[in-house]
Amino acid sequence: MADDKRIKRCLEIIPGFISWGVIICLIALAVINPVFCAILIIIFDFYWIIRTVYLTTLLVMAHRNLSRERNKNWLNSCQALDRRKNWSDIYHLVIFPIYKEGPEILQSSLEALKEAHYPKDKMIVVLAFEERYNLSRENAAVLEGKFKGIFFEYLSTFHPDGLPGETRTKGANATWAAKKARELLSRKGIPVEKVIISCFDADTCVDKEYFGCLTYHFLISPKPYQASYQPIPVYNNNIWQAPSFARLVEISSSFSQLIESMRLEKFVTFSSHSMSFKTLIDINYWPVNMISDDSVVYWKAFLFYNGDYRVVPLYTTVSMDVAYSSSFLRTIRVQYRQKRRWAWGVENFPFVVNGFLNNKNIPLLRKIRRSFHLLESHVTWAVWAIIITIITPLPILLGGGFFAQMPIGYNLPRITGLLLNFTLGTSLVWIILSWTILPPRPKGVKWIKNVVLLLEWIIVPFIILVLGSNPALDAQTRLMLAKYMEFSATEKTRKVV
Repeated sequence: MADDKRIKRCLEIIPGFISWGVIICLIALAVINPVFCAILIIIFDFYWIIRTVYLTTLLVMAHRNLSRERNKNWLNSCQALDRRKNWSDIYHLVIFPIYKEGPEILQSSLEALKEAHYPKDKMIVVLAFEERYNLSRENAAVLEGKFKGIFFEYLSTFHPDGLPGETRTKGANATWAAKKARELLSRKGIPVEKVIISCFDADTCVDKEYFGCLTYHFLISPKPYQASYQPIPVYNNNIWQAPSFARLVEISSSFSQLIESMRLEKFVTFSSHSMSFKTLIDINYWPVNMISDDSVVYWKAFLFYNGDYRVVPLYTTVSMDVAYSSSFLRTIRVQYRQKRRWAWGVENFPFVVNGFLNNKNIPLLRKIRRSFHLLESHVTWAVWAIIITIITPLPILLGGGFFAQMPIGYNLPRITGLLLNFTLGTSLVWIILSWTILPPRPKGVKWIKNVVLLLEWIIVPFIILVLGSNPALDAQTRLMLAKYMEFSATEKTRKVV
């Protein structure tokens, strides 16, 4: 046990140590040997140009898939399947873990379920409240009065505070609710093999075809119990009311998930997702003491099935709120805290590697490849914006007149300019695609907002500087120093228009 703790502690140090090592070494080289530092920066710039083109190509391909499939009548597709794949045997269990979100947030989510193109007598809805919040039972009563009786079953659960082995995380609440739902299914005589569970954030509004799409892919999957099913999250519930800064950040987050859906080898569950309830039970539910429960549940299943587990992309959307607050500075703070919480997914690295060390059935090459992908993605996240915005000018600033007269001193700013031009070129693609995922402009929003949506992209460099690498480096530093984060729910804001 002591050895396991030491190994885990060493693994927690590695991501932050590498990220800080890269940054400090490049700064030191800019002072000691600006020529060599410039060479490394040029290599990185070319790598980033290639990476940008590659990722933008994946984005366009993923967007094409989304455009082709999101409005398809998936229920008809289910009905056309072989009779042995009877879609009507499938029940959908939907859990909304809730902390302080009120009825004004949850009503939209439940209305979306109500409007879904799927039989309501095959849907079980669980609102998972936290007992420690003093308005939980009051909010539960309000929502029960509006939605109880619409679905096959509707259940409100109240997660007790301070259970042994738990921390205050969404995963602990979701696990409590799932266990209560299992008791309900047992009373109703519904086998867990016939139940697909979806764990949604409180503000998640599903597309009308979501459950048909999910059921279809579950039924045609060769190993349906060895897969999670991941829709595309789009943050547009309140996008017309959100400030430009927050809107751009969340559009980028949606596009990042579109890109990830094309890289199946690296694809991991994120935010709202679905899986077989049988699988969830087999792996002992979500973690009850980790913040990044939405991705850790994937790794738990990956380890349980000895590496034979995957994420199936669903090219249909779930809509969530843009995170913002009452002022510009508070919005930056809200966005920063949200991205830092996402970056805390770096805690997956010690969890996964430690799991690999204790699992002899996963091929060694697969362990190395997945560990490297996980580490590389977090280190890149923590350093790329700092290298581009802060370290790149250092050889020129610190190299003196002699360096400026050298060919490399002459070419460095031009190559960096080439990188920026490529970034602007890809931004045009992102701008065009961002318009296609916008909901219709509400009546209370003036037409000038369309112009603002175009002009706001000029603040992308500021966003890169503030939210590019800083939240990830912050999270990795905290993990490296054993300053463990506590779960904090993202502030939800809705304006009436």
